[in-house]
Amino acid sequence: MSISLKARLRGDTPVLAPGVYDALTALIAEQAGFEAVYLSGGAVAYTQLGRSDVGLTTASETADVLARIADRVSLPIIVDGDTGYGNALNTQRTVRMFERAGAGMIQLEDQTFPKRCGHLEGKSLVSTREMCGKLRAAVDARHNAGTLILARTDAVAVEGLDAAIERAEAYLECGVDALFIEAVNDAAQMDKVCGLFASRLPMLANMVEGGKTPIQSAEELGKRGYRIVIYPGGTARFVSRQLQRYFEGLKRTGTTRQFKEEMNDFNGLNGLIGTPELLENGRKYSGD
Repeated sequence: MSISLKARLRGDTPVLAPGVYDALTALIAEQAGFEAVYLSGGAVAYTQLGRSDVGLTTASETADVLARIADRVSLPIIVDGDTGYGNALNTQRTVRMFERAGAGMIQLEDQTFPKRCGHLEGKSLVSTREMCGKLRAAVDARHNAGTLILARTDAVAVEGLDAAIERAEAYLECGVDALFIEAVNDAAQMDKVCGLFASRLPMLANMVEGGKTPIQSAEELGKRGYRIVIYPGGTARFVSRQLQRYFEGLKRTGTTRQFKEEMNDFNGLNGLIGTPELLENGRKYSGD
């Protein structure tokens, strides 16, 4: 990668990281010109299990997806480490596993295990003391200072905004590299948290279509003070809608002709994924 995520976060504009869920979606994001991508636990659950984001995935499942993405693209990858998948020692193992797999930034949250999507109801939290222990463990576990630790609190929906701010202050003191206050409800709350924290370390804004936080552009969020903007599940939501159309149409008509202009054909897909270059590279080793 031409510039580290740590260095890029010191820039004048926020990093816009679309959600990806496999090497192909990450490759297309890279080709579109994005500077980073985001792998969420939800996206892993949706696409690997066909299940909801309610803590069903494991650290190794996410690490496997992460490693395949890192093998294909050179972009920094922000990866969702959920709760660390257990206590402080589990969190250290998760950080080491994700770092080896290619993570540029690892997100850890203060929900109890099993967790659930931050925009679902019924969340519960570990104590601030326990979460601080996990964050300190995460900071200690990384081998490379360029691997960033992002602390997330889900306290807004459970304990209120003031409690979320108190937790964020405590998490900042643990030596994390960025903060994520999940599911703020309106622009006033966004401005309040950015006013308190954005001058001290990068803040992340999570844009969930149909979620609790109002959708704004990266430019608008950057003006509020956010340095990282993610659309974690938008890719899966968009693709799932298009696949519903595709399968319904194929079942109804028995052909894909009606989608011809909306698809990459055989050669188009091979061009996208670099098949000609791959075959040419293979010829260098064939002895021909």
